[in-house]
Amino acid sequence: MKNNRWIPDFRPLAAALQFLTILPIPAAVSEEDMKQSLAWFPAAGFVCGAGAGLVFLAAHGLGFPATMAGLLAVLALSGFNGFFHADGVADTADGFWSARPREQVLEIMRDSRIGTMGVIGLFAVLGLKWSALSTLGPVDGLRTLIVAAAVARSAQVITMGMAPYARKEGGLASVFLAEHAPHRIAIAAISGLLIAAAFGGTAGITGLLAAVAAALGFNVFCMKKIGGITGDTLGALTEITETIVLCTMCILLL
Repeated sequence: MKNNRWIPDFRPLAAALQFLTILPIPAAVSEEDMKQSLAWFPAAGFVCGAGAGLVFLAAHGLGFPATMAGLLAVLALSGFNGFFHADGVADTADGFWSARPREQVLEIMRDSRIGTMGVIGLFAVLGLKWSALSTLGPVDGLRTLIVAAAVARSAQVITMGMAPYARKEGGLASVFLAEHAPHRIAIAAISGLLIAAAFGGTAGITGLLAAVAAALGFNVFCMKKIGGITGDTLGALTEITETIVLCTMCILLL
């Protein structure tokens, strides 16, 4: 039998791409691969950001107005994950802004229908991203999208490693929450930092720090509101941190 111990195992990366993107990755992955994929979340974010950045570059190259290029990039960024995280924003906003007790908040978040607060939440994050990107040139927009998407996925991993799940019966993110391996959390955090520094420089690092502050504040709010996190709050966290990075870098790169 051949000894394959020196051959890299890319199944965790495939698992991260399968879970976080709509890309058709032809690989069979196990639950263990899903757990190990946490370290690859920023890489999956990089792919989403780069894809949206290429849409942004193409729109500018075709002579589209800056506002149209910005909107297409925002739609592409969310579209690469099947608008999965945007759905989390709507559900979280509907639940958290309902002024109901914890159990009712969780029930509202599980409801597939969208309410007024969900619409407002989506408008806020998507509108801020659009306005930020519309002010940036093609190259700066590409860089910013890559940093925002990678940092947001790092924030996901760190949150899953530190916060409890709010639902006793578990949910879609439960398989990741069972995996608290510090080295995978550290790898994800360092990967986000390196991508922010390499593609964003000082603006990228500043955006990362702003996103960390926003993520901490949001997670504390989640703990007070529902006693933990859910898949919906992780989706909302992703959109919020992406928005913070995009806006911060936009201000610094103008």
